[in-house]
Formats: sequence, structure tokens, C-alpha cells
Amino acid sequence: MSIKQNETEVLCLDFPVFNTSLDNLPLKSKLLVSTINQYSYCISQEDSTFKKALLESDVILPDGVGIVIASRFLNGVSVKKIAGADFHEYQLKRLNEIHGSCFYLGASNETLLKIGERLKKEYPNVSFASYSPPYKPTFTDEDTAAMIEAVNSFKPDVLFVGMTAPKQEKWSHVNKENLDAKIICSIGAVFDFYAGTVKRPNKIWRSLGLEWFGRLLKEPKRMFRRYVYYGVIFGKHLLKAKFRN
Repeated sequence: MSIKQNETEVLCLDFPVFNTSLDNLPLKSKLLVSTINQYSYCISQEDSTFKKALLESDVILPDGVGIVIASRFLNGVSVKKIAGADFHEYQLKRLNEIHGSCFYLGASNETLLKIGERLKKEYPNVSFASYSPPYKPTFTDEDTAAMIEAVNSFKPDVLFVGMTAPKQEKWSHVNKENLDAKIICSIGAVFDFYAGTVKRPNKIWRSLGLEWFGRLLKEPKRMFRRYVYYGVIFGKHLLKAKFRN
């Protein structure tokens, strides 16, 4: 099902997707932001905990042309894609204007070092810190306690979480109330994009709605399953929803 709910959201495949300018983000004491694309939607249909984490987010950004197509295909509502990288850039510009702070949770120390070096040059008014959690499928209670302590000792305005989906969304959802940050957002690959360890497809690809194809060409082995295999599955979900309606 895909129907327009209000001025800021569109219900697309049963997920309330943000559909306005980032200037209109809801005002709350703590905001949990997640993203959805064709891959994460398909995974949410297999993982009920992940689905719950997405649905209970305060904002779900349409991070993928698949969601844009789905909204238009199911009932003709236009949705503007807002990638995690777009949200990241928006927040850094805002923080730079107000001399705010941000924290990067995830990735390797090497990647975090490169992020810090770029931040100093591009956003000199932003205070920042980071923490590299252990690379493992699931975290122990001790791991999580250390991660929360690292964040809370800094008390950032914005916490960027980059630990790949669906782990990052589930972790942020479970620990939201224990994190001392005003905005908590899961942005996955953006850490590598901003660090320069992975190059994001240029604006031409993005303007054509083919950012996914650019990433597939750059990393065919890693991205085949995400974009091709789950692309077919996502198409089946769309057809089922269309016929159901």
C-alpha cells in the first residue's frame, strides 16, 4: 500500500517515508533517523526485529531509487530520494553554522582518521569525536557499554552510526534511550564515502537515478546480491502490493 498520509510522510509499502525538505525535520528532544531502500525493505520482510527498528524510527529517509519508483508505481505519489550521504552533508553544514558537534560510531580507526582530517578542512566549526567498535556480527554487553560510554562522554548533537544494515539500525533502536545525542542516524556506507576509501558515484549517475548502477560497476562482487538479486525480489514485492491494492 502507498498513500499520502500528511505533509511530511508518504506511506510506501507500509513504511512512513519522509517526503519533504530536511529543513522540516520533526522537533524532538531525541530523533532517531533511519533510511530505507529496496535492499533494506527486502531484509525487513525477513527480519522482524529490523522491521520493528525501522517502523519505530522517528524519520525514515527514502534512500534509494527503488522506494521512489515504488511510491510512484503504487499510487502515483512522487517522493524525492534523500540518501544517507545527503543527510550527512546537511547535518554537517548545519552543525558548522551553529558550532555544533558530531560523533562517528563505526568503521576502522583508519577510516575514522580520514574522516576527521576532512572534517577539519571542510567544517572547521564542528567539534567531533569517534569510536571504532569491534568488527563482529553481534556485540556483547561489554562492547555495547563501551560504545555508549564513548558517545555519552562527548554528548554530540548528532551521532552518525555506520555499522552496515541491518545491524546499525537494530543497535541504534535498542540503545536509543541510553545514548546522549540529539539526533541518531544510521548512514552505513557514508563513512567510507566521506573518508574517500570508497568513491561515491558522481552527480551525473545520481541525477539519473543510477547511483546504484555506478556502485555495482565499481564493486560487482559485493553489490550484485544487494542490487540484482534483491532487485528482483523487490520487484516481486511491488507486483504483489499492486495486485493486492
